[in-house]
Amino acid sequence: MRIHLGENTRMALTTLREHKMRSFLTVLGVVIGVTAVISVASILVGLDRDMRGFLNDYGTETLFVFKFSPGIHTGRLTAEERTRKPLTLEDALAIQEQCPSVKAVTADVFPRIFNFQPRLVTARYRNKEVSGIDYAGTLPAAEQVYSTHMDRGRFFSAAEDLHRADVTVIGFDLADALFPDEDPLGKSILVGGVNYEVIGVAAKRKGQFFKDEAADKTVQVPYRTYHKHHPSDDEHFIGVLAHPGRKAAAEDEVRGVLRRRRNVPYDKPDNFGISSAEQIAKEFRQITGSVALLIAVISSIGLLVGGVGVMNIMLMSVTQRTREIGVRKAIGARRRDVIWQFLTEAMTLTGAGGVIGVLLGVTISLLINALLPKLPSAVPLWAIVLGVGISMSVGLFFGIYPAIKAARLDPVEALRYE
Repeated sequence: MRIHLGENTRMALTTLREHKMRSFLTVLGVVIGVTAVISVASILVGLDRDMRGFLNDYGTETLFVFKFSPGIHTGRLTAEERTRKPLTLEDALAIQEQCPSVKAVTADVFPRIFNFQPRLVTARYRNKEVSGIDYAGTLPAAEQVYSTHMDRGRFFSAAEDLHRADVTVIGFDLADALFPDEDPLGKSILVGGVNYEVIGVAAKRKGQFFKDEAADKTVQVPYRTYHKHHPSDDEHFIGVLAHPGRKAAAEDEVRGVLRRRRNVPYDKPDNFGISSAEQIAKEFRQITGSVALLIAVISSIGLLVGGVGVMNIMLMSVTQRTREIGVRKAIGARRRDVIWQFLTEAMTLTGAGGVIGVLLGVTISLLINALLPKLPSAVPLWAIVLGVGISMSVGLFFGIYPAIKAARLDPVEALRYE
């Protein structure tokens, strides 16, 4: 008599109910492994979405140009990188003039930095003070290049830049800290020893985890105004907005212009860096991919332990149910029927552990979102399917030997078993 899959599953669930604690301890390794996979996958997916949102908020057609390579850095700068000369405003203007694929260019000026550690200053208004300000001079084109949206007021104009007006556009968080109960427009704040009139407040940037602490605590002033007050500061960061669909061509053109202007020999690498939101996101995915691989290896240990436990309990089950197997084979059950009976039981056992692991992983993800809102977490559907699928595969693999052992029992000997 063929025993159908549904009946096998019901029998397996009955066994689980009759031996709850034994079954749970058996698949504890599977539960831990699946929980780890789901938790890590939710964090990595959440971080990836957060980073893409943060970078894309600056524009998908925008290139970032600096004397170092913009993006994610995991090591120290080389001696050659530390001695590189800064980019200049003239470099930005040359890019604008000589690159047909470029729509707009801006340049930010600020003090020299080393090892990616910019100087952060303090902003004051009356008795309120905020430290850690990102203070720089920039061109009016920055509003277009970096997709800056205004929460209140406006961005400064080319005329204000030309006439070196002491005006500023401040970040959303800075405005909220200095002016919690009043309109910041028209007020004067003290930054870097200079009083600036606030003419605009930039809207809050997207992203939580990858937005550094100064991202919405910016003080942007016209380029020539900044240079008037800080003539010795000469570090430049250039933003380049390409025409739609021409970012790759724009990058090649910018590279050619800068190599000529910085006298880079044809057989030498660039002494500057060009990146984009897409490239930075790709670098991040390479890092998270390595982390995911490491977690997968660690989780596999839990799955291996759980699989060995399943094999052990199934072998014990074969011994305890020898007479039952003999009866089934005596009334017509084939070897394949017995094999599938025990495989179904093993897969149901580990599948239940996988479901518990998924539920725990989802719960951890929800707790992370509730308790650590700056650490994004989102459980993808593929992680749930993968978690349950892997757990059932563990049951299938480690249940093969006990199932075959049960199928090979001689029905006569099995019926005599006490």
